[in-house]
Parts: sequence; structure tokens; C-alpha cells
Amino acid sequence: MNIEKLEASLQSLVANISEQSFIYDLLLAYDQPQSSITRLQKGDYNLSKNPGEILWKKKLFFKEEKNADLHELIDKLEHDPAITRHHPRFIVVTDYQTLLAVDTRIDDTLDISVRVLASHFDFFLPWAGMEKSQIQGEKLADIKAAERMGRLYDLILEDNPVENEADRHSLNIFLSRLLFCFFAEDTGIFENNQFTNAIASHTSGDGSDLQAYLQKLFTVLNLQERTEYPKFLRDFPYVNGGLFADDHPVPKFTTKSRKIVLECGSLNWKAINPDIFGSMMQAVVHTEQRSSMGMHYTSVVNIMKVIEPLFLNDLYEALEKAANSEKKLTKLLNRLYHLRIFDPACGSGNFLIITYKELCKIEIEIYKQLQKISNKWKTAKSGLHLNQFYGIEKDDFAHETTKLSLWLAEHQMNLAFKDVFGDARPTLPLQDSGHIVCGNATRLNWESVCPKQDENEVFILGNPPYSGSKNQSKQQKDDIKHVLTGISTTKSLDYIACWFIKAAQYLNNTSRFSFVSTNSLFQGTQVPLLFPLILETGAEIYFAYRSFSWSNNARNKAGVTCSIVGVRKISSQDKILYEGNSEKIVKNINPYLYEGKPIFIKNRSNPLSDLPRLQIGNEAYDCGHLTFLDEEKIEFVKNYPGSEKFFKKVIGSSELIKGYHRWCIWIEPDELNEAVKFKGILDRIEKVREFREKGGMNARSCMDRPYQFRWVNRAKNSQIVLPVVSSMRREYIPMDFVDKESIIINSAQVIFDPEPWVFGVLNSKIHMAWVKIVGGKLKTDYRYNAGLCYNCFPIPGLSDKQKDTISAHVFVLLEEREKHSEKTLAELYDPDYMPDGLRAAHHEMDLAVEQCYRDRPFKSDEERLEYLFKLYEEMIAAESNLGK
Repeated sequence: MNIEKLEASLQSLVANISEQSFIYDLLLAYDQPQSSITRLQKGDYNLSKNPGEILWKKKLFFKEEKNADLHELIDKLEHDPAITRHHPRFIVVTDYQTLLAVDTRIDDTLDISVRVLASHFDFFLPWAGMEKSQIQGEKLADIKAAERMGRLYDLILEDNPVENEADRHSLNIFLSRLLFCFFAEDTGIFENNQFTNAIASHTSGDGSDLQAYLQKLFTVLNLQERTEYPKFLRDFPYVNGGLFADDHPVPKFTTKSRKIVLECGSLNWKAINPDIFGSMMQAVVHTEQRSSMGMHYTSVVNIMKVIEPLFLNDLYEALEKAANSEKKLTKLLNRLYHLRIFDPACGSGNFLIITYKELCKIEIEIYKQLQKISNKWKTAKSGLHLNQFYGIEKDDFAHETTKLSLWLAEHQMNLAFKDVFGDARPTLPLQDSGHIVCGNATRLNWESVCPKQDENEVFILGNPPYSGSKNQSKQQKDDIKHVLTGISTTKSLDYIACWFIKAAQYLNNTSRFSFVSTNSLFQGTQVPLLFPLILETGAEIYFAYRSFSWSNNARNKAGVTCSIVGVRKISSQDKILYEGNSEKIVKNINPYLYEGKPIFIKNRSNPLSDLPRLQIGNEAYDCGHLTFLDEEKIEFVKNYPGSEKFFKKVIGSSELIKGYHRWCIWIEPDELNEAVKFKGILDRIEKVREFREKGGMNARSCMDRPYQFRWVNRAKNSQIVLPVVSSMRREYIPMDFVDKESIIINSAQVIFDPEPWVFGVLNSKIHMAWVKIVGGKLKTDYRYNAGLCYNCFPIPGLSDKQKDTISAHVFVLLEEREKHSEKTLAELYDPDYMPDGLRAAHHEMDLAVEQCYRDRPFKSDEERLEYLFKLYEEMIAAESNLGK
């Protein structure tokens, strides 16, 4: 949804109202599909048969009425069961002079003259998939500015092709300078509209002389002495600060591009929010991001989750303790001025900007307290400077935008300081814009960017790039190898691991770090790979948010579950675990982000507990020649009567969960001579032989028996089948007993001939708690890793009585499943539709399994995991002692 285009469409709509098509045109303006609107006009979607009315289910009730009180009418419609039972999002009535509307979901109302509809375009944004809570007033200003700048950028590129990196850098500098001028003329840095008016007055309409004008102006902005220049240029203040210091070419303009420059200048840049402005502007130059403009920034809420426990809470606590003590307050002020904030993946500067603003707020509070104590503090002067802020960013434009956004934030806070104390340091000339370096953070020496000094506290923070191991570019893989030189297991680590390692290596007693990360870094195989390297530097986790859904008020929230950890040098001070709005003081936090000493669950090839072997299903290596769909098998048997005896059902993860099966040709060695009498079977065996002969080492290892799968494993009586991957929506991973005749393939895992109690333990809530945190995820699904989830799962020694009790519950559970034999496991374990009897059977079995661990029931997964981690440690220690 292009906001600028939407406003233009609505302005055109009300300027040329057609009563016959008004409501359809309105819906089209919000990107409703033309095909749907056509069907609505034909009456296919219109549930109302009354003239002048439209009732579109879940979308709209519309009524035109020229001879009634519209307010009375809409009140009546809002409570009409004939309308409300169809849940229209909006109820709209109009006489084409006035328009009244109700948003039924959030109980919001609109009462306007039709001619100002464009000014209220945000009311109907839900039709375009954008909730109003996602698009606030300041955000709209940012989006409109970014969209307008995007048009300008495209026009400039048309007339000024970028041929090399130097050209690209110059264009990025030009955009930064232009943005500063727009912002400056609306916020008191320049005179009101000084920049835009000067362009309008002193350049020609065809844009031919705008290039020369801007080149001259940018030069003047860097000069204190400019007597040889005309007055309209001399009237601009001296800016300096590096923004206009270097000589960079200005692009040439046309009539069109000059017009867009003036349109950009007409926007209210005072409403622009530096917190997210940089990310919006990144979408200008990275065109692939424009469709999701506003998605690529970290929300203030999430930034505060990092900076509050990292240092803000401590500063506010110190402020509270200082109370009326001038000595303590001045000491705190001095501490504030010796902080160093370092974001080694700063993007467009969101973390640095928010942190700067928060520190300014504390400084203001300190001065307010000091002024109450003594008149000597009557004049308050801010001592916070941008040179306390450090950053590394690989993208050149983002790097330039960070510096610009910091200047804008500094000006805003200068104004805030002035509002409180009546005076503030001048914004111009611009001072240092912070130490923002353009480069690859995985390759740079962080100390050369942000030197460590004994008198400074350094707080490293940010939201580095994630990129799981399978989604990394070659450059990113090389970066990981560079950071983790000499370690062979880097291929399984997320890219963000580089930042954790480098930050841990940077730490000293006056520095700490905290990053937002995907929670996969604290689960599964990554924990034992990464965290020994971090902890061996003498570091510890001292606060953590285990997991939370990523949110940033963008129109399409990214589907990511994140964690936040804070790391410092080992200390005897307490640690804090955060969960939603609650916090828990603990002695230690382990790398899985649970209470307890550091622990690493490492892959095992055999079970730690008294469990039978879990193995992968049979691997075919047949290029599909031995496997059949239902219809293929039916056709084959029809063509080769008697061949059916050589077919067996095939079950993998998908077949198990979704309730279907395939078939395979399965021939025992003593059946081969009989089987090859069927030409169809012989042909398929020969095709498998050819495939394996030309294949890799694994394929060639079984080419002497092309009539069989590579692996040939069978149950004697029964088998438990576990899917490798399963949806995390489910409370339990769907698994099942299947008969001995079914062939389990390698998309699933299997336990051959188990005792029933094993099924009960694996289907328990305590086992699921372990799987969620130890097994890790594949995208958003559970990934059941046999080496971690199964072989490492700690189970206390079970008595025969306990095993019998669990087995009895297993039979009850299977009976409950059988009552719904028409349903698939996917349907049975859908959390919204799980049968009550099955849910109750699981609950009773959970209690029986957990009673084997302790008499007192567990209250939460946190309790379960803390218990399991301790038990795991004890069992590993006992195993080690046994081996001595």
C-alpha cells in the first residue's frame, strides 16, 4: 500500500464523485481485488437485497441515505442483528455530503465531510491489511517521506547512472545532505522553509541549474566566511560537522526531479521520527525493501528490553539513591559522560538513537534534582555528546544515515533540554556525529573502533544479522570461519554467533554486552558449539529474555521468535530472568536461558537413560524406482497379477501425521528368484542398479543388492514411529505404534519392538519441554534430534511398577485415539480441536510420568527443565565416575 498514491486516489475520488460507483471506487483505492469488486457489483458477494445497500461479509455494510438523520441511522445499523451476524469490519452511511463510519472491531468512529476523506485515509487501512495501531501519526510521516524520496531517488538514477562504488557513495552523501536540509528548515535549524523556498526562487523550472545551485549551497554550508557569495546563500547558517566538508558531486536534475524535490520540501519534516527514519530511508535506496517499508527496524519496546537491564535500570537506581545528595548527583552526571555506547551492527542507528534519547532524559532529571539543591546549578548545560556513540555498519547508505539520524536526534533533544531549562547548546555548527565506521564488523578490530579506557564504561548492544547456517552467503560463511579460526564445527552456527564471540573477547570489567537474537542460538546443537567459547573468556549471562515474538508495529510483523541476553565478566551479583512482564532473581543462568549452572547437552550415539535404541528409518537410495503411490501400485499389480505379495506399506513423517501411506517393493533375499519373474519388478531393479552404479559412495555401497533399500531394518512385533519434524503449534509430537509389516523410511525415526511405557514417556509433557529447548527448530517446527532429544533425555531409574503404571495409561490413550479412528494424527493433535477425552488421557499420563521424577507435580515447563538439567548433570557425572 503506497500511502502517497492512496491519498491521491481519494482526492480524485471526492473531486469527481460518482454516486453509482463511489463505494466500489473507495474499496479499489484500498487495493481490494478488481475481480472481487466486480462480483460485488454483480451481486454475488452482496448479501443485502435492498437498493442502496451493500453487505459484504466481514468487510462492509454500506448504505446511502439522503432523507434521514445519518447519526440516528448508523446507531440503528450498528445494533441490527441482520447486519452484525455477518461481522462487517466497517459500517458506512453517507448522503455524499457527509460520511459516517464505524470500525466494529475497535469501536472507532468517523464523522466527516466527504470532501476531506483523503485526510482521514488511515481509518479504512484495515481493508489494505494494515491495522491502525500499526500506522501511527509519526510513522505515517516517515512512510510518506520515504515514499516521496523513493520517487526522487529513482528519477535521479535515471538521469545519473551509477557506474561504480564511488558514484554510489557520492549519491548516498547527497541524499543525506538533502534530508538534513529538509529537516533543518522545519525544525528551527534553518529559517522556516528556507531551503525549499530558495530552490523555488533561485532555480529554473526545468531543473537545469539546480545541480550548480546545490553544489554552491553545500559549499557555503561548510564555510564560516562566505562574503563572496550572494546574500540568499549567505543567509544560510554555517553547518560544518563533516556533513558538508568533503567535495562530492551533486547529480543533475530535470523538470520532473526538481518538482519532486519541491514536493519533498513541502512535507512536514518536523514530524519525522529519527528512531525509525533511517530504516525507512534505507528502503529508498534498497528498492527490494520498499514493499515492506517500515519492517526493517527494531521497535522501541524491543530496544528497551536490551538497554534497560544492560544499564538504564542501574542508572535510574543510582539516580533514586542520589536523591538530594549533590555529591552523588554530580558523580552520576560524570558517570553519564564517561559512558560509551557501541553497536557493532548499527544498521540505520535505531539502538544508538534511542539510547542517546534515554541518556538525555536521565541527564535532564539529574539537573532538575541539582537545581532544587543549589542555585549554582541554575544554568544547566548538557554534557552528553555524540562522540560517546560508536557503530559499525557494512552498508554505506545505512552508515551515512546513522550519522544523519544521530544529528537529528541531538537537535530534538536540544529542543527538549530548552523546553525544561529555557536554554540549550546550539545545534549549529554540527559537532562530531559519533564514531560510525563503514565496514564488516566480523573482520574489524573492535578495539580500534571503540578503544577501551579504564575510566569509561562500554556497553555493546544491537540486533546483528541472524542468517541460519543454511541461509548464509559464501561471504557470511567465510566471516564465521574468520572469527572462529581453527574450529571445525562453525558450519552449524548462525551468523550472529560472530558478534557474540567478538563481544565476549572484547569484554573487561567495565564493559558488558547485550544482543537481540533468534532463540535458536540458545537451543539444540548451537549451545554446545558456541557457549563454551563465550564462557571460557570468563564471561557469564546475567540477564535474559528467554523468548518473545518479534514485533515492530510494521504492517507485516516478521515471523521470528527472539531472545535477548546480557553478558558480563563473572560476578557474584544476582542474575535476572525475564518472562513477559515478570522477572525472577536467580543465582545462575545457563546457556539454554534457564536457572542453573552452565550446562551443555551434547549429541550422544546411545541413550543416557534406560531406553531402547531410536534410529532413522530405512533409506531407499532407489531414485524412486522401488516406491509407489496408491494408484501406481494398483496399476502395477493389475499389469502383473500375483506381484502384490512383494509390496509393503511405507510410512514416513508426513504419512504418519497426515494419515496416508505409500508402497514399496520389498524383497527378502530368499524371494529374489520368484520376484524377478515379474518383468515389471525386474525392470525396476535394473533401473535401481544403474542409478546406484552412477551414484556416490553411499549409493555404490549397496549396488550389489538393487532389489533392496540401502538400509533394511524390520520390527519383530511392533514399532514406535516418531516424525523428524512436527509443527510447534502442537502440545505433543504426534507419534504412534504401527504394525511390524509397515516399512518406516528415513523421513521418520523408529524404535523397534519397544515396551509400551517408552511410548508414554515420549508422549509426556516433561519430554516435550526437553524437546522444545534441546532439540531446536526447523523454521518454526520442532526438530526431533535423536542424539539430543532422545539419547540425552534424563529418566530416573524406573521400577517395574512405575513402568506398568505408565503402560496402563498408554493403553487408555490409544483407546481414546481409536474412538476417533476417522481422524488423522494431525487432526487429533490440532490444539484447537483435540478431543477432550484424548486431552484428559494425556494429562493423566503426564502426571504418572512426572511422578517418576518427584512426588510434587511440576507447575511449569521452567520447573520441568530446571529439574531435568540437574538430573542430566547428575547422570553424566555418575556415568563419568563409572568409567573411571
